[in-house]
Amino acid sequence: MFFLLAGIITGFFSGFFGIGGGTILVPILLYGGMSLKVAIGISVMQMMITSLFGSYLNYKKGLLQINDGVYIGIGGSLGAFFSGYVVELLPEKVLGLMFLSILAFAILRFFYAPHTSNQPEIHNKFLFVIIGFVVGLIAISVGVGGAVMITPILVGILHYDLKKAVSLSLFFVVFSSTSGFISMSYHHLIDYKLGLLVAVFSLIGTFIGIRTYHTINPKSHKKQLLLWYILIFVLSLVKLV
Repeated sequence: MFFLLAGIITGFFSGFFGIGGGTILVPILLYGGMSLKVAIGISVMQMMITSLFGSYLNYKKGLLQINDGVYIGIGGSLGAFFSGYVVELLPEKVLGLMFLSILAFAILRFFYAPHTSNQPEIHNKFLFVIIGFVVGLIAISVGVGGAVMITPILVGILHYDLKKAVSLSLFFVVFSSTSGFISMSYHHLIDYKLGLLVAVFSLIGTFIGIRTYHTINPKSHKKQLLLWYILIFVLSLVKLV
């Protein structure tokens, strides 16, 4: 029952906020008594499956810009490929601090970003690859897909509208989590049975979350996303530090 609820809850917020689900699932598994490294492995497998499903739903709605997403995704795949080495070498306290740092960055950057930009979007293929690489390396190493960083960057720096940024960020997770899954599998860091169990149930939540996200206005969506970042940061801080 614990993993069923964890999957559905993670899937819903993954679809609703356009995130991989690691910022949700990792704290849930930690509070369920798992070690950080086991939680990270399960999270990466769950993200790989649900982000692919969620991106397909966003594409059908016409909100996913494939071209930009591919270049960011390529960078994310390259960075995430080295995540297994990072998880294997670094102690859990360091990984925990990296996780908290990502959330802090997202909260600060997202707070000052407008939900709808009146400036032209920046499209630079080389910049997309660099951003993807850095985010993929750091994010997958701590069990998150990277959308928690990509969304604030797209909205606050590259001037994307929030709904486009959310869809593109979830698409990025397809690349980063798949590469991270391969890397962590090589290093024997994934519990396949639990990962698949959580992922299957999270598909239900993802479907509901995507449908809900498409009906809400961007201003309200931004406020809810910001509040979620703050909540996860506080809960993770209490548990890890």
